[in-house]
Amino acid sequence: MQDGIVGAQAPELRVDDWIDGQGQAASPWRLADHADSVRVLYCFQAWCPGCHSYGFPTLKALTQRFAGEDVQFAVIQTVFEGHDANGPERRRETQRQYELPLPFGQDAAQPLPHTMADYQSGGTPWFIVIDRQGQVVASDFRPQGLERVIEKALRDG
Repeated sequence: MQDGIVGAQAPELRVDDWIDGQGQAASPWRLADHADSVRVLYCFQAWCPGCHSYGFPTLKALTQRFAGEDVQFAVIQTVFEGHDANGPERRRETQRQYELPLPFGQDAAQPLPHTMADYQSGGTPWFIVIDRQGQVVASDFRPQGLERVIEKALRDG
């Protein structure tokens, strides 16, 4: 996984619109608030076929695999196209569809969502893994190998 800013320090998220795991408005989810954990960000768009065919199933499997471990997950809808079809209301629909009690953010900054600009992601679906030292250790649309990356980040402390 060599795309994005792998090897760099993770920039703090600039997403202010969040819902909590129950779909209620929430304070912004910040990396700094979870600095002692491995952090996994999943970027999606509601209308993205790949997000639904393999992105969300992978995310769900990862949350189950690392339940009870020191891994924090957050989901961000990075809307770079189809703004009308990928509105903030779609977050809750998607959260319910996949039974994911995780924080969901809405990043619709224009001309490019902040998360995409800051992490140099290439669209959706997109996974970002950040270790406890704040370094980006994975950034890619391919979910293969994410479990091993997260396990290594947990071992390396």
